[in-house]
Amino acid sequence: MKVRKLLMIIAVAASLVFLAGQVMAEPITINWWHAMKGARGKVADNMIKAFNDSQSDYVVVGTYKGNYDETINAGVAAYRAKKQPHILQAFEVGTQTMMLSGAIKPVYKLMKEAGYNINWKGYLQPVLSYYMNANGDLMSMPFNSSTPVMYYNVDLFKKAGIPMLDKTKPVTWDKLGEITAKLVKSGVVPYGMVTGWQSWTQVENYSAIHNIAFASKANGYEGLDCELLINNPKVVGHIAMLKDWFDDKRFLYGGQKYQGPKAEFIAQNAGVYIDSISGIAKLKKAVKDFKWDVAPMPVESWMKNPQNSIIGGASLWVFKGHDKKDYKGVAAFLKHLAKPEMQIYWHKQTGYFPITLAAYEQLKKEGYYKEQPYQEVGIKELTRRTPTKISRGLRLGYFIQIRNIINEEMELVWNGTKTPQAAMDNAVKRSNKQLREFEKIYK
Repeated sequence: MKVRKLLMIIAVAASLVFLAGQVMAEPITINWWHAMKGARGKVADNMIKAFNDSQSDYVVVGTYKGNYDETINAGVAAYRAKKQPHILQAFEVGTQTMMLSGAIKPVYKLMKEAGYNINWKGYLQPVLSYYMNANGDLMSMPFNSSTPVMYYNVDLFKKAGIPMLDKTKPVTWDKLGEITAKLVKSGVVPYGMVTGWQSWTQVENYSAIHNIAFASKANGYEGLDCELLINNPKVVGHIAMLKDWFDDKRFLYGGQKYQGPKAEFIAQNAGVYIDSISGIAKLKKAVKDFKWDVAPMPVESWMKNPQNSIIGGASLWVFKGHDKKDYKGVAAFLKHLAKPEMQIYWHKQTGYFPITLAAYEQLKKEGYYKEQPYQEVGIKELTRRTPTKISRGLRLGYFIQIRNIINEEMELVWNGTKTPQAAMDNAVKRSNKQLREFEKIYK
């Protein structure tokens, strides 16, 4: 009888140990709030699933929180309420705000503390430089990185008797003016060109490619007391040229972002479409009745050696306020996203850059760019020169508001309310007020 009781006690104890082990083995949840919806959201979900299936210590939960603005606002509100996610995706114009918020655990520290010795030289440097602090330390992990390129309707070019464009050598803006004029005059299309994200493509990237300062203090990298410089003769002259094109239908204004311009291109109302490389995946699915191709952004004839374009897209920021064991999982997930197979999958499915050189070299070795040459146009444009202090990127406070201001002033040029000079002068004046407000808060 005593033996029987002893055996029962041992069995109960073993059960308790087993249950305790189950509790101890419960995976840690890592929350990632992002702005990827639709097809891109599904690709992100697949990358999350690959990580969750590869180990049992952590479970990453991805949550779509709306567009970029909405996602940042949700993250800020959650941090103030002490309910922040572990990871927040924030677009590039929010970099300065996130960096100085005091809410962020820098990625370079995170990875080092988790025991990962990352060779940051193995990443695309023009991408990394956008998210580094003044000391060259990486503050957030690049995720969906893009740059603007020029799409064109191959069928319309052929009908108008226009030769196809070179994928490596950019045309001049003067030449593009001739091309768009021919498209319109031939009657094959109502308008010549349409552009998405007009501030990003026609002011920010125009300035970087031509090594023109967008703002003082090395575009804000060297001090919060910077001021905008976009009312310079070169930028004003470029906008004046676009206004001339607008007046004779070589340029169609389709809206501030990408939806309207993309729709005009797909409807064949414009033969040329300037927008992000991330548009590749969408055009592949949306365009069924004509052929299209990709070329680099145009340059001015006086710019013999154009600089690199600058990036758009977003990066992943890690919030403070979580347990140390959680951060090991966050670091493991970020390491997972940077694996060559993950970067290759992301690049092929979305058009965004593969951010590591290992992934890029593997794609070249496999002959991917021989089969899909337009996928490499943006990479070559971004990496054709070592970034200068001007062309490495922009580091401005309240940049979201500043970009909106620039867009508003440009719209007044298109509708004839303001001259290009007056619009850019006012954009500088209004934006500098935003910069001073930001400086008061974070100085």
